[in-house]
Amino acid sequence: MTELTKTLELKLVDPNAHKRRKLRETREAYQHALQDAFNQNCTTQTEANDVVVNYDLSGYAKNALKKYVPQLTTTYNAGELQDDHPVRFTNEGIRFDHKPENAIEWYVKIPHHEDYHLWMPAQPNPEQRDRLEAVNAGDAKMGESQLFERDGTWYLHVTATRDVGERSEMSAEKLTPIGVDIGEASLVTVCHRDDHGSPTAPELWADEGKTVRRLRKTYFTATRRLQTRGSERIAESFGDDLWNQIDDMFHRVTREVVVYAESVENPVLVLEDLTYIRESMDYGEYMNRRLHGWGFAKLHAQIRYKAVEKGIPVETVNPRHTSKECHVCGEVGYRPRQATFTCTNDACWMGEYQADVNGAINITDRYLSGESHSREHENDDDSAEDGGRLTAPQDSHADAKTQQETRGTYAS
Repeated sequence: MTELTKTLELKLVDPNAHKRRKLRETREAYQHALQDAFNQNCTTQTEANDVVVNYDLSGYAKNALKKYVPQLTTTYNAGELQDDHPVRFTNEGIRFDHKPENAIEWYVKIPHHEDYHLWMPAQPNPEQRDRLEAVNAGDAKMGESQLFERDGTWYLHVTATRDVGERSEMSAEKLTPIGVDIGEASLVTVCHRDDHGSPTAPELWADEGKTVRRLRKTYFTATRRLQTRGSERIAESFGDDLWNQIDDMFHRVTREVVVYAESVENPVLVLEDLTYIRESMDYGEYMNRRLHGWGFAKLHAQIRYKAVEKGIPVETVNPRHTSKECHVCGEVGYRPRQATFTCTNDACWMGEYQADVNGAINITDRYLSGESHSREHENDDDSAEDGGRLTAPQDSHADAKTQQETRGTYAS
């Protein structure tokens, strides 16, 4: 195992005037403390502490300064400071919260000063979703973070370190592709072909699919009723509990998917490319809304980073018609029931087949046909959530009137 460290970038989404003012106050106090400690040529953490302790900053920013200033004065031998140093926080200062039921699903806690912090909606780099998932789940270690403003937009950079397995450089012909289908009937379905080309060892997490459907239905029904009665805080607490249950199930299932892959010789996990996931769905407005809310991106990200940790490669294919085509003859069929696929080709021997397994095999075959491609897209939009909104908790000591309930929990 080796350690891999990456810097994650999150864009803070449209902070309101109150939060922008607080962010600027934090930056100004940090810049003054940094300049003061640097001018006094602090070469030890103790010397730096004696200076920065007097500034109105959180302990996380002060502790980061105490480490950084001696580096500037002794290691880098800096002659002067630039004016645009980012605000640094130690790893304990930043906290994430994932709300997949909200239109904006990620939120970050930014320390302002002692006992005062700001919850901010944030948009991560879509190509780094898997790493952010790992940090949020505690599967990667978070390091120092940096807050800065660029062209009027605020950003947060967070370093994340995790152990990864040694990935063997093996030709695609020697790998065994495992199709991963995420759906409505079965939460996740995996299957691969054996040496003779026959589908083998399918595994379905159908009970988990039923449980997630039940929890989601309970969430939307109960919270809507509670909000109608004006019980916003109860609705928020109730919703958090249900989504934590779903999140725990997601982590268990994705771990089991990777265990399945480890049981196969030279595995490569093949996922559907989320860039095209919306256009590949055509089940009507109601079903599309349900499917978009399933958290495709969340499951994909968890599978991806857990596979990387084990040295298992992950590839993606275009998902178009993977759920509609027969894996035997390629004819477009239909699904009389959610879990059943029926082939319309009278000459095909298959007839009916388990729909999710059929989809997983089609995903496998896309890879075998050479259709796989790296998940790199300039305009990648892999946020496959379409949930409801919850009421925003207030920032510490902030006036409730500054809150806007437009983006769900922690609205800015």
